[in-house]
Amino acid sequence: MTYQSDINEVSQLIKSYDGKWDGISAESVARMRAQNRFHTGLDIARYTAKIMREDMAAYDADPGNYTQSLGCWHGFIGQQKMISIKKHFGSTKGRYLYLSGWMVAALRSEFGPLPDQSMHEKTSVPALIEELYTFLKQADARELGGMFREIDAAREAGDKAKEKELLDAVENYETHVVPIIADIDAGFGNAEATYLLAKKMIEAGACALQIENQVSDEKQCGHQDGKVTVPHEDFLAKVRACRYAFLEMGVDDGIVVTRTDSLGAGLTKQIAYSAKEGDLGDQYNAFLDCEEVTADQLDPSDVVIKRDGKLMRPKRLPSNLFQFKPGTGADRCVLDCITSLQHGADLLWIETEKPHVEQIASMVDRIREVIPNAKLVYNNSPSFNWTLNFRQQVFDAWQEAGKDVSSYDRAKLMSVEYDETDLAKEADEKIRTFQRDGSKRAGIFHHLITLPTYHTAALSTDNLAKRYFGEEAMLGYVKNVQREEIRQQIACVKHQNMAGSDMGDDHKEYFAGDAALKAGGKDNTMNQFS
Repeated sequence: MTYQSDINEVSQLIKSYDGKWDGISAESVARMRAQNRFHTGLDIARYTAKIMREDMAAYDADPGNYTQSLGCWHGFIGQQKMISIKKHFGSTKGRYLYLSGWMVAALRSEFGPLPDQSMHEKTSVPALIEELYTFLKQADARELGGMFREIDAAREAGDKAKEKELLDAVENYETHVVPIIADIDAGFGNAEATYLLAKKMIEAGACALQIENQVSDEKQCGHQDGKVTVPHEDFLAKVRACRYAFLEMGVDDGIVVTRTDSLGAGLTKQIAYSAKEGDLGDQYNAFLDCEEVTADQLDPSDVVIKRDGKLMRPKRLPSNLFQFKPGTGADRCVLDCITSLQHGADLLWIETEKPHVEQIASMVDRIREVIPNAKLVYNNSPSFNWTLNFRQQVFDAWQEAGKDVSSYDRAKLMSVEYDETDLAKEADEKIRTFQRDGSKRAGIFHHLITLPTYHTAALSTDNLAKRYFGEEAMLGYVKNVQREEIRQQIACVKHQNMAGSDMGDDHKEYFAGDAALKAGGKDNTMNQFS
């Protein structure tokens, strides 16, 4: 339906009630419909899944068409990101939101701040998805409301050209609603638990679920130690649970992102079931760190496997976990990724310990020998020291090329004294082009930062507190916050409008006509920012 066709349809509906509905304005109804395009989370999931599939196809055609997102822990944060993107770039195309389990644990749990170990309430995840989309829909309503007011002003002024221009803009309006890639951690339990949570996340609007191959009750942040993976069949049961959830809810093109933590995980809780040599379980077990034993060398609780006709005892730790052979992480990642794609995954996520294009590419090249169109979601993580990592990469490249690096101390390259050096400038350029280079060389379809606003909120709050409670006092706020909001045209400087005050006034007028008591009159102090 278009704006004008909505007006025509509702006009006919009002007339059919023989005067009883004459107090209803057909155009006001059309405006409210335009401001509330998505009625359910499933409407959103179906709409955004289609967008994401189209973007994936565009990337397959040209890896320059990679996509990006920033992590969110509150609906307002997600809303402001999309408002800013539309303001600066005119379109949200290729820009998503990421829902980080780390930030839900740290900022949204009723237990208080928690580490990223799946200890937070699982219901907080779909609740945040719903909240994000509530705020994104409100961004639509607010922006369209302003356009409707301009239409009314153009009509009052008799400016037909301006009115037509605005009506065309309404007809071709681009929503703030974009895909959310949502973190379901390791599934929060068994496959049934994963399925139930996946359904709730999809009902809230998620078109893409990201699930990792760690043990649910041993889950760790991807950039911390002590990670424990599960055999492939256990993981694939949860991948299938996510797909079943999508299909049951009618989101047939929903996206499953499978994350492997194997690069940094040296432990497994289980020995995989294997029916014959060479099957998937046997391939998983082949990476176990084992020692050859005879039957009379076994302790009562020992577990053994047969490898090449020999009895092998996997190394078991006091924690009852089994250890993988050192140096096998990359090989296990490749097997994880190929297996996931062969069993229903759409996108891959390889968690790494540093941002290094060639390290990622070395694994993706092997995956693509089997699955040519394999694509990654990659975590451009704040857990990496980007400055130090890239300066050391440049240092190592220069040293290997025979370039003189005697004026640099590799261990201290983070120091401010190096900021204006040629090495630092080259490193910064590599950081700037990391996403472009990673997408072209290493198959990265989507780049995200998991925790950006966790860090920006801390930094901006620290600076405000230092100034406001120091000698600058109120000037510390006015100069560095409000004055910049006004000059950079940040919509939130009119915080009453952002919170929905003007939309409420519109509705009051629809409902009560001239009797409406509106907040946006001449005495509203927000007029100071017009």
